Amino acid sequence: MKKQKVTTGWKATVAIAMANYIEAGAIIAAASSLTLWQTYLGIDSVGVGLLSALSANALGAAIGALLGGYITDKFGRKIVFNYDLLVYMFGILLIMLSVSFPMLLIGTIITGVAVGVAVPVSWTYIAEEAPSKQRAARVGAAQLAWSIGPMITFFLAVLAEPLGLFGSRLIFFHLLIVAFITWYLRRGLPESKIWSDDNEKKKQESKDQKLLQSSLKDLFSLKVNRQAIFLLIGIYLFWNLTAGAMGYFMPYIYENVGGLTNGQANLLQAFLWMFTVLTTFFGFMKLADKISQRFLFGLGATMGIVAWFILTFLPMNWVSLVLFVVVWGSAAGIGAQAFYALWTSELFITRYRATAQGFMYFIVRSGIALWSFVLPIIMDTLSFTVAGIVMIGFLIIHMIIGVALTPKTRGKTLEQIEEERYGNRSNRISSVFNL
Repeated sequence: MKKQKVTTGWKATVAIAMANYIEAGAIIAAASSLTLWQTYLGIDSVGVGLLSALSANALGAAIGALLGGYITDKFGRKIVFNYDLLVYMFGILLIMLSVSFPMLLIGTIITGVAVGVAVPVSWTYIAEEAPSKQRAARVGAAQLAWSIGPMITFFLAVLAEPLGLFGSRLIFFHLLIVAFITWYLRRGLPESKIWSDDNEKKKQESKDQKLLQSSLKDLFSLKVNRQAIFLLIGIYLFWNLTAGAMGYFMPYIYENVGGLTNGQANLLQAFLWMFTVLTTFFGFMKLADKISQRFLFGLGATMGIVAWFILTFLPMNWVSLVLFVVVWGSAAGIGAQAFYALWTSELFITRYRATAQGFMYFIVRSGIALWSFVLPIIMDTLSFTVAGIVMIGFLIIHMIIGVALTPKTRGKTLEQIEEERYGNRSNRISSVFNL
């Protein structure tokens, strides 16, 4: 029997990162086709709210991340790679073939959970296998794929607009094909060496009756962990309350506030993501391993705030919209999501690295679900300007937290970072946060 060829290096990084393409693509495919499904199936506002709240953009992914983080740390990284995309493909197939609201809702939930399960393991595995001098570049590859997914999906939505709902079904079909190819490429991925080594230590500690705690209780009992959680949730939650809502509602804002057609709205979003792709590659991937991460994060955060000042306070016309697309799209490439993916893989020990990520992602996506419910009400009852001011407030909070607490981890191995932050395995409590 022919032995499966092992996939390593950049090829392994690409195989992992490709999942981010189909995961982000699923969010955008759902958002760009929401009104079409609503018309076809006669879905009321409650049904629309359920689809939004339980999708890959909100609670579906939140629940999946909580499960995925636990599975990844308990049973290894490879088990998720073997099965998660099979679940994702089943969910996408249900959506693509939906002829009733229950079928669409079940497909949406399954897809959302599968997306959430994959998030902690993707960022964790890439960081654990990356050379210390290229960790930001490798993690940035996942962010790059996350940006390419929406860009291409929005362009496809523009091209498929004349086909109506059938065009949207074709977009989901393309995600199904890419998911299958990604799953096939992942079959050769080895287990994370860092996880395997730590798992052996756990077994030995268990035999010696010296097993250290590695549960959620341990996660919160250490000051060094609580400080990391404050930093990571602080930057990612408050940034995502703006960015996550944009992912689902930006076409709605363009159409209902700016007076654009559905095609024009999707085209604008496609170009926005194109700028994110460019700055992710030329900004984050090329520079985050070489220059001050505090400066790069602060630059992206400042640009994001400027972008929302433009959208909120200038008349919504083509000039202001294009300015917003260029500035926000560029800011997102060197923004909170890329740094969150990097820092969240660096600031926790191997034993509960993915569990911590899953927990924090659950909190963030749950927050987006609640905000996504409130945002349309604020826009309808108070005005888009009021909603924009709130969004700006979120971005200012995330910038202050990120700039103040940027960790000094650039260029260090994960083992070095763990030793500096936690000290000896038997003396974790005395560790200090490396600012």
